[in-house]
Amino acid sequence: MKTKVCYCDTTLDFAACCQPYLDGQAEAPTAAALMRSRYSAFVTENLAYLKYSWYPADCPADLKLDPCQWIGLKILDHGEYEPSKSAWVHFVARYKVGGKAHRIEERSLFSASNGRWYYRHPDHPDDPDQRQEN
Repeated sequence: MKTKVCYCDTTLDFAACCQPYLDGQAEAPTAAALMRSRYSAFVTENLAYLKYSWYPADCPADLKLDPCQWIGLKILDHGEYEPSKSAWVHFVARYKVGGKAHRIEERSLFSASNGRWYYRHPDHPDDPDQRQEN
């Protein structure tokens, strides 16, 4: 039986990497793992998981997926502001629309509550007026 390599740029099988998070069998243990699983959710069009993993107060009410072909994720860096409470992940995600390649580069803010990590929003660490850690 052939296994599928996970979409999130690890060398692990999907079943041993992001699938347990997307299927609700486990919680992502770190902000970086949550970022990887969210990328896999975009690839697999798992809107329910994207909503589940987004901090409720920050999740757009009209969340929808635009048609595209996701082609790669690279985690550039990650770290914690406050251990087990607040973290950031700097990543690049690449995708194609109509044969044209695009990229998203973002440093995202994540927070944890009751042992569960959530995506919050883009982080702006160098601009105190834009940084929203709450």
